[in-house]
This record gives sequence, C-alpha cells and structure tokens, in this order.
Amino acid sequence: MIGTEDRTAGTSVSAAGRLQPMPPETGKEFVLTFHCPDALGIVQAVAAFLLDQECYIVDIKQFGDRASGRFFMRVHVTSEVDIDLARLRAGFGQVAQEWQMDWRLERHGRRQPILVMVSKYEHCLNDLLFRARSGELPVEIAAVVSNHPDLEPLAAWHGVPFHHIPVTPDTKTDAEERLLGLVDHYSVELVVLARYMQVLSDGLTRKLDGRAINIHHSFLPSFKGAKPYHQAYERGVKTVGATAHYVNSELDEGPIISQQVIEVDHTYSAPDLVTVGRDAECKALTNAVRWHAEGRIVLSGNRTVILR
Repeated sequence: MIGTEDRTAGTSVSAAGRLQPMPPETGKEFVLTFHCPDALGIVQAVAAFLLDQECYIVDIKQFGDRASGRFFMRVHVTSEVDIDLARLRAGFGQVAQEWQMDWRLERHGRRQPILVMVSKYEHCLNDLLFRARSGELPVEIAAVVSNHPDLEPLAAWHGVPFHHIPVTPDTKTDAEERLLGLVDHYSVELVVLARYMQVLSDGLTRKLDGRAINIHHSFLPSFKGAKPYHQAYERGVKTVGATAHYVNSELDEGPIISQQVIEVDHTYSAPDLVTVGRDAECKALTNAVRWHAEGRIVLSGNRTVILR
C-alpha cells in the first residue's frame, strides 16, 4: 500500500473503566524504510524533510533497481530532542504521497513482538529464545505455538507463554483460526516458523503475507521427505545449507531472505551433517528475523531487497 497505517496515540482504559488518551510515542532515533518508482530528486526530498525535523542521518542504504525501475532506501536518523513519532509520520506522509512511496517509519531499537511456531526440533527455537532474551535480537517473543507439547518446558524456562494446538486433517481449519486469534491477542507483527512441520493453508498464508518467515534445509528439491541429511549423506554431498524465506502459497518457494552454506566432505557422518545443518538453519533464520525487525527487508515481487 502507499503510505503507512495510522498509529497515532489511541486510548486506554483506566482503573475506573473510563477511556483516557494514551501518551504519545516519542523517541530520539528512528528508522525509515521505503521504496517507490525511481526518479530524480528522491534522496534530496527525503534529506530536506529530515533536515526540517532537525534529524541527523546516522546510516543510509539505498538501491536503484534498473530492472524494475524502483528505488529502495533505509535511513537511520537521530535527534537531540524527543520527537513525537505520530507527528513525524504525519509530516513524512506528505513526502511519501508525492513520490508514491510504500514506507515504514519506526523507533530505532523497538522490540518487535513475534510469535514462534515449532514442532519437535528445538534448535531454532532455542536459538531465538536465547538471542531475544539476551538482547541480541530486537524482538519480544510473545508466545510459542506448537502442534506437539514437547517443547513447553523450554518456553517456560524463558518465561514465554506456550500454546499447544494439535493439527489433524479434520482440525486444521480450527487450529489455524486459533493461531490467528493468538496473533491478534498478542499484537504479533511477525510469525516465525522455526521448523514447524505443518503446511499452512493458502488462506492463512494470504493473511500472513509479508509477516511470516520459514526456515528449511537447502537440499530441496533433491532430498524431500524424511531424514534429508541422511539422504544427502548417501549421495556424498559436499555442501550443507539452509534458506530462510517469507511464506507464501508455494511450499518452500517464498521470497528468499537469508541463506547459509557450509562445506563438508567424505569424513562427515550422517549425524555430523545433521549437526552442521542445524547450525546453518539457526544462522539463516536469525539473520532473517533480525533484518525484518530492523526494517532492512523490502519485498519486490518474488525477490527481496536487503538494505544491510
């Protein structure tokens, strides 16, 4: 869409049950990410607006895609005084409208609420929980959802709510409705499939378009089904890898965000390949979640532009 959603100060309910205005969201550092039709003067227009707001540019990344004729940009700015985010958005909205921008403006360092989906493999979930807890990832894991109860103790140790939602062919529709209810309940902005071994329906993938990331090994389509690393061992593969991508209706073929490749050789056993593969999956997924939360990813058709 052109522009951004209206996230101006709203209301809250007081202890007496009365609606009262929410305090404005303010800050001194912000990140602006946008893309638009390429044209002369875009950078000048953005810089002029930021100058008028007395914002200093800390970091800037830009890319002009000659093939698509679109311009992509991410700007990290700071100010010496607190700025009302709603007013900053309202002001930039005029610039965005003039240049037909799809854009997003957020406080820098904001911890984005995410929901992690998992089945029985714990390595990606464990990595995300640790990095979120330690502050390495700018996210807040609001909840963990699984079709099995096995990893509830891991989530509980980190103090994260765990929801067991079994999935069968007969309950799939109800299970996905429960999932969407949790997304709304926790105000989730990103759903992360951390080795969630269920295929999402087309209807759900459309509702989560651009807001769901999946991870899978990079042996596809060569080694499908059960034990892909053991299949790879039998074929004597020389690289192990993983791909993190946005979820769409094409199974494991959404826009690619991050990939990891690790060289192996004949000395690696099948269990060794599994271990290396887990490392690659964790790294690729962590990168994808970080770049999404930091506003570094822009979708461009079935491709992504990563403004690192």
